[in-house]
Amino acid sequence: MSHTATQTPRRLGDLLVAQGYLSAEQLQDALAYQRKSGRNKLLGELLVELDYCSEDQIVECLASEYGVPYAKLDARLHDPKIIDVLPREYIENNLVLPLFVVREKLTIAVSEPSNLFLIDEIQSLTGLQTQIVAATPKDIRRMITSLPNSKVFVIDDIIEDSDSADVTLIEDAIEDIGDVEEIAGQSPVIRLVNYIIFNAVKEGASDIHVEPAERCLRVRYRIDGRLYKSLEVPQHLLAAVNSRIKIMASLDISERRLPQDGRVHVALEGRKIDLRVSTFPSARGEKTVIRVLDTRTVSLNLEELGFATDVLKAFRAGILAPNGIVLATGPTGSGKSTTLYAALNAVSSMENNVCTVEDPIEYHLPLINQFQVQEKIGLTFPRALRTLLRQDPDIIMVGEIRDEETARTAIQAALTGHLVFSTLHTNNACSAVTRLIHMGVESYLIGAALNMVLAQRLVRRICPKCRQSYDPPRTVRRALEQMGYDLPEYFKGVGCKSCRNTGFKGRIGVHELLEVTDELRDVIVASPAMSNIQRLAEANGMVTLRHDGFRKVREGITTIEEIFHIVGDVREAADT
Repeated sequence: MSHTATQTPRRLGDLLVAQGYLSAEQLQDALAYQRKSGRNKLLGELLVELDYCSEDQIVECLASEYGVPYAKLDARLHDPKIIDVLPREYIENNLVLPLFVVREKLTIAVSEPSNLFLIDEIQSLTGLQTQIVAATPKDIRRMITSLPNSKVFVIDDIIEDSDSADVTLIEDAIEDIGDVEEIAGQSPVIRLVNYIIFNAVKEGASDIHVEPAERCLRVRYRIDGRLYKSLEVPQHLLAAVNSRIKIMASLDISERRLPQDGRVHVALEGRKIDLRVSTFPSARGEKTVIRVLDTRTVSLNLEELGFATDVLKAFRAGILAPNGIVLATGPTGSGKSTTLYAALNAVSSMENNVCTVEDPIEYHLPLINQFQVQEKIGLTFPRALRTLLRQDPDIIMVGEIRDEETARTAIQAALTGHLVFSTLHTNNACSAVTRLIHMGVESYLIGAALNMVLAQRLVRRICPKCRQSYDPPRTVRRALEQMGYDLPEYFKGVGCKSCRNTGFKGRIGVHELLEVTDELRDVIVASPAMSNIQRLAEANGMVTLRHDGFRKVREGITTIEEIFHIVGDVREAADT
């Protein structure tokens, strides 16, 4: 190493500025963003995320400062026979890669050349003299995921600049199933499917729609709740692309008349991503929808889900209750499961036995026992929940209350001393009570067991890089005035490279929290009409979805149109 104990290495930001890879203004901007966001990310990670500089530039500067070579990794630099000098788990956890051994000296690639203790540890584990080269985390992850015995599909270096020949090699119509399977295994089709998945993860998409159009195969991504066209390829590739996806998800490629569901694990940049695959026959051929479950894009911290301070305080108190039911309600895709996962994350500890019954398990959490419903073999929600009660649980999460039997079992668990979390499909918090009654549950049981109902929606955030104040149309101002809201300033995103010119980047929750007080329990038992519950809840200070949404508009987090989208557009009423 070039640095002695008396020499203090320069900070990364100063190195990048001195090298000309970063301006002083960009450095200050990144440091301010790091402090303001309160995120535990390293400066280098934030600089890459903000697109101020690349991983290569960062590692190159660090390598130069610490006097080690900088290497671009490829298969020629790596001897696969010496990979076992370190345990696979150690390699993945520390992001290091043994490259080769020459005369009892091990050369190993690391992403953090500043970590001097790591070298001593590697020498101790291998018994070999060790020298390091610096490489980007992306290069090391790519090499690790290509190691043998991997149980996941590897999304390798994929063709962002591929030419049209890569996706138009198939000229003849495909009819024979054997031909489809053969073509689906050919490199161009594999690379096309890999690119579709790779690009979806890169763009932060939650779903991929692969659908037959009149003259092409169309791919659309759902990003921040809205669908955007990604690419179109020749229509005759439909069967081969769908077959490749089916092969990955272990589905029957010969069955095109019936819907199929499956799942597949892929590895991208060293992390595992779950894909849920659903196929459905349409008039023009099979449509495939892939749900992307990427833990990197999901926060399981309650403070980062958009709760207002008063709502978060009340919600935290509710999830710390010793028993009862806590419900999260809203339509599909409103973030209910994410909120409950964050709640479980907040209450789980070594002292609690926290169990879940889910269909499917979306994210795996530490210190939590998660069980998958298997309806094909008779392991339904009610049966799994009844069995779970014999596992000495303290806290239980039921993925969804779908029927009377599940509802009754959950309520029975709450009345016998357990804290139960679950989801329900309703439009607002108060209608959760009437929904349970319509399922067949008696109102006195609901009143006794229910602690709290959280209704929520997701709205798009204004892109912070292109946010500007503006003067909205007269109809918008008039509608807000009629609802009693006077906003001093309005904001919107004008569109930039960071947000794909949409004006929005990311989503945030809008919440409505119904706390079940003793007075409200009496109303639920005596007169459980939704209007009666709503009237008393608002009189007791319940913050509605509309009110919480307009608070976020006032704070410049989202736009008024986004709130109209979830609570109803009242501008026409304002003109009458």
